[in-house]
Amino acid sequence: MQLKILLPFKVFAACDAVSRIVVTTRAGSFGLLPQRLDCVAALAPGILSYTTSDANEVNLAIDEGVMVKTGSVVHVCVRRASGGAELGALRKAVEQEFLKLDEREKSVRSTLAQLEGGFIRRFLEFQHG
Repeated sequence: MQLKILLPFKVFAACDAVSRIVVTTRAGSFGLLPQRLDCVAALAPGILSYTTSDANEVNLAIDEGVMVKTGSVVHVCVRRASGGAELGALRKAVEQEFLKLDEREKSVRSTLAQLEGGFIRRFLEFQHG
């Protein structure tokens, strides 16, 4: 399989000889082998691991995103990714950077929903008044 890991501003990694990929979704881990049917999965912040044809295993910390498999090509599109560290350090990076940001985003989204609700309520009052 061919694997491409894409960030919003660049190609983070590309490998032409991948024999196995494991990603994290909200429902748990999800594995891909070369003969798997085409599919799409929403990714959760976690560890992406893939094995190359020469049996080297590579682990990367990824933020949430989308994985698309079409034929022998797998595209992983995420907001952020990091690698080059041992597995324990990558897990800490996911916990400290990616999951913490999600909590901040939830707070911001909640505040925006309240503002939007207030705006719509006042707009409807204005229209009927």
